[in-house]
Amino acid sequence: MRNLSPVLFIAALVAPASAAQAQASDPARAPVQALCDGLVSIMKGGKAMGVRGRAASIGPVVDRVYDVPLMTRLTVGTGWNGIAPADQTALVAAFRRMVIGQYATNFDSFSGEKFTVEPTVETRGTDKLVRTNLIQSGEAPVPIAYRLRASGGGWKIVDVFYRNAISQLATRRSDFSRVLATGGAKALIRHLDELAAKGGN
Repeated sequence: MRNLSPVLFIAALVAPASAAQAQASDPARAPVQALCDGLVSIMKGGKAMGVRGRAASIGPVVDRVYDVPLMTRLTVGTGWNGIAPADQTALVAAFRRMVIGQYATNFDSFSGEKFTVEPTVETRGTDKLVRTNLIQSGEAPVPIAYRLRASGGGWKIVDVFYRNAISQLATRRSDFSRVLATGGAKALIRHLDELAAKGGN
């Protein structure tokens, strides 16, 4: 597996053991666990699957657990309403390709890695925060947190936080706004496809 770029982990209050046990069945944990399982699966597939095979495997998982349309709108920010509907649709598709491409490229080999999903789920307004750790042999655990929002009767991921930095949405918003301001929606679509091909976060 490739090293992940440090982008943010949010520290949250530690719940008492009884509360943690009660939250172990919180429905917001299920999509995060499904994503973790999917990532381990493509890591185990490794080079035998190839980038396309890993993308084909993790793609349906991304569709189930991420609210890609909402994430695209949030990341583009205030400029979204000024984009033509056809370009909005193309941007959502390109954002999806980027997420899948980055997973397929970064999670490309397996050396015993595993994820742990913490039982405590933090409520933040109407959203929930689910914390995980990526465990790699001989290295300190990598904390990764997921912010989820209710969607279609379930919970879907709308932001990801690595370590002690800022959210992916916040980081990408700055980058996307620059591209959108200088080249418009079509330039941003090309930029997303370049990110998908490179794989880096």
